[in-house]
Amino acid sequence: MKVDFAKGGGLVPAIVQNADTGQVLMLGYMNGEALAATKESGLVTFYSRSRDVLWCKGETSGNTLKLVDIKLDCDQDTLLVQARPAGPTCHTGTTSCFGEQGPQGLGWLAELSSLIEGRKTSDPTSSYTAKLLQGPLAKLAQKVGEEGVETVIAALSETDDELLGEAADLLYHLMVLLAARDLSLEDVVNKLQSRQTN
Repeated sequence: MKVDFAKGGGLVPAIVQNADTGQVLMLGYMNGEALAATKESGLVTFYSRSRDVLWCKGETSGNTLKLVDIKLDCDQDTLLVQARPAGPTCHTGTTSCFGEQGPQGLGWLAELSSLIEGRKTSDPTSSYTAKLLQGPLAKLAQKVGEEGVETVIAALSETDDELLGEAADLLYHLMVLLAARDLSLEDVVNKLQSRQTN
């Protein structure tokens, strides 16, 4: 990766994106030293223009950004940093510096997946998800089958809203079943991508 630091006076913008949800988290700046520190430590490190020093995101708050990947744009003067945040990214306490909302659209499914994963060790009396995850796998699989049948019935004879409700139930129960087998929707997406033909 040959970054054109000269074009920006030694600095390039670094757009940070949540590697799981796709949500844009923040914009910082990197020089060659910050980029090297990021790659070496695995924690996203920036150059502070106001303080004229390197700073590792979260070094005081603990809300670090764990590096997943770095991509260089076509002009070689902007970085897209994909990371996994440990806590809120913005100093105001929000997930993103670009507003209070968390990920939207399909990116929100990654948050749901994380929530489901966290329920594996929860008290089964505390949530329906924990109860499903810690109950018999056959019963959970049966529930997915039931939701699939209800989705088909809704598609053939019910309103759009009822179909959407049944589809949501099916997707949720499928995600819980995958989690019970230590799999995720991301694994399903990877399988679909491996089948893609040109």
